[in-house]
Amino acid sequence: MRAFSRRHRRQLLLLDERPSLLLALGRFLFRYRSELAPFATATALFIGGAVFHSQEPDAVPWLLAATVGIAALTLTRGFPWNIDRTEERVYAALGTLIAGGWLTAAAALGPSHEPLPLLLLAATIALAVPWWTHRRRRARVRVDRAIQAWPDIAENIGLAGSRVMSAVVDIWGWRARFHLANGQSVADVLSRVPAIESGLGTRPGAVRIEPDPAHAGRFMMRVLAADPHAGAIPWRGPSVQSVNSPIELGVFEDAATIRVSLLRKHILIGGTTDAGKSGVLNVVLGNLAACPDVVLWGIDLKGGMELRPWASCLARLATTPAEAAVLLRDGVRVLDARAEAMSRAGARLWEPTPKAPALIIVVDEYAELVEQAPGAVESAESIARRGRAVATTLLAANQRPTQKSMGGGALRSQMSVRICLRVRERRDVDLILDRGMLSAGWHAHTLDAPGKFYILGDGHTQPRRARGYLVTDDDVQTTSARYAESRPCLDGLSEGALVGLDDVVEGEVVTEPEITLQMALRDAPSDGLSVPELMHFTGMRRTWIYDRLQQYVQDGRAAQVARGRWRSSADD
Repeated sequence: MRAFSRRHRRQLLLLDERPSLLLALGRFLFRYRSELAPFATATALFIGGAVFHSQEPDAVPWLLAATVGIAALTLTRGFPWNIDRTEERVYAALGTLIAGGWLTAAAALGPSHEPLPLLLLAATIALAVPWWTHRRRRARVRVDRAIQAWPDIAENIGLAGSRVMSAVVDIWGWRARFHLANGQSVADVLSRVPAIESGLGTRPGAVRIEPDPAHAGRFMMRVLAADPHAGAIPWRGPSVQSVNSPIELGVFEDAATIRVSLLRKHILIGGTTDAGKSGVLNVVLGNLAACPDVVLWGIDLKGGMELRPWASCLARLATTPAEAAVLLRDGVRVLDARAEAMSRAGARLWEPTPKAPALIIVVDEYAELVEQAPGAVESAESIARRGRAVATTLLAANQRPTQKSMGGGALRSQMSVRICLRVRERRDVDLILDRGMLSAGWHAHTLDAPGKFYILGDGHTQPRRARGYLVTDDDVQTTSARYAESRPCLDGLSEGALVGLDDVVEGEVVTEPEITLQMALRDAPSDGLSVPELMHFTGMRRTWIYDRLQQYVQDGRAAQVARGRWRSSADD
C-alpha cells in the first residue's frame, strides 16, 4: 500500500510537470520570438507551399507577380515594411524575392520536391545571419524585454503602478513614454535614476528623464546605448548671415540641432574651468562675425587672451579696467540715443540692418570686471535692463555667477538665455540656470567632457544634454580673416552719441574717448605712444586721433617725441 502511494504520487508529479514544461516552452518561444523569426517564416512558407500546391495550383503566376511587385516597392520606397535605410531595403527586397520565389516553386512542384527543402534551409540560414546581427533589431528586442520587465523593475525601485505607454527605437538607443501611478511625480523618478539604470542593466549615465509638459503624471525616459557626444563635433562654419536668424550652437543627444536667437537676448554662459566656455564663445563669435547687421564689442580683462584672436572682427576690444568702463559707458550712450530717437519716431523695436546694426557686447569672465572695474557694473546693469528693445545686448561668460561675482542680482535676472556647462558643485546648477533647476533634472554636475552643456530659454525648456561644435584655432583665424573687411560700423546716430555727448572734467568740456586719450598721453613712457596704440586705448579711428593730437599740440598739451609717437607735454 505504501509502495502504491509512492508510485501514485510520482505519477501525479509527472502529470503536474507536463503543463509546466509546456508553459516553459511557450515562454521560451515567446521570449526569443525575434531570434526564431527566420525559422518561423520558413515553417510558414513550407505550410503555405503545401496549401497552395494542393488547393490552388493555378495561383503560381499571381504569386510570382506579387513577389516581384512587393520586392520592387520595398527596394524603392520601403513599402510595406516602412524601411528608410538603403541597406535594410536591399536586405528586405532580397528576402522577399527568395521567399516569394521559393513559395512559387513550392506551389507548382510541392514543398517536398527535391531540392526545395534543402534550398529553404540554406536560404533561411543565409538570411538569418544578418537578421541576428542587425543592431536595430537587437535594440528593439532589448526594448521589448525591458518593457515586459518594467512592472517588476518599477516595484523594486519604488515606482509600482507606473506603466509604459509607448516606445520607439532610434539611432542612439530608445525612448519611451511612461504614465505614473496616482501620487507619483517626476521628482520621484529623477531621484531613482541610478536604480532605473541598475534595473535595466544599462551603463551608468545612460538614462535621461524628461517631464511631460502637458501632464504632471507622465514622463519621457531616454536610454542611450552609447554616448553620442563622446567625440568632438567639428564646426562647419557660420550658419547664419543675419543676427535676425537663430545660430547653430551644436547638437542634442538625439542629433537635433541646437538653434538659439541672439537678437534682443542677454546671454549668460557659466561653467567651471576647462568646461568649454571659450568653445561656446567661439561658436557664437564665429556666427556673428558673418552677420553684417551686428557690431561686436569685447571685454577681456585677461589681457585679451580669449577675445584677441577675433580682434579684426571686433569694433572695440577692452583689455584693461579703464577701457572696459569706458566701453560700457559708451554702450549706455548708444542705448540712450537709440531710445530717444525711437521715442520721437514712435517705434517700439530697433530692427537691425547693415546700416543700423545691433550692438552685442561680449564680456569674458564677468567676475573680473566686477572685481577690477566695479564702476562699470552700473553701466552693464543699465544695458541689461533697457537694452533689448534697442538691440543693445550683453553676452557674459562667468565660471560661477554668484550674486557677488555678478555685481548683484539685477544683471543675472535679466539673462534670458542661459548655457550651463560642467560645474563642480550641484548647487552651481541653480546659480547658472535658475532656482530649482537641479531638482528638475538639469544635472550639469554630471557632464563629463568639455563642450557639453544644458541650455535654458528661447524655446529650450527641457533638460536635454547638448554638445557645442568644436571651433579650432585654424577656424578662428580663417573666419576672422574672411569677414574682417566686411564688418559694419555703428550707425550715424550711435556714433554721434559717442562723440557728441560730453562730460565736464576739470572745468573743460571733453568727450569720454578724450578722457582716455589724455590719460594715455599723460601715462605714456618717455618714448611716447604710437597712433595705433592710442587707437587701441580709445577705441576711436585714426582720423579722430590725429585731429585731437593736432589740437593738443596747438594748445601745448601734447608733443611729438619721435616720428609717429606722442605723449603729454612737460608742462601739461
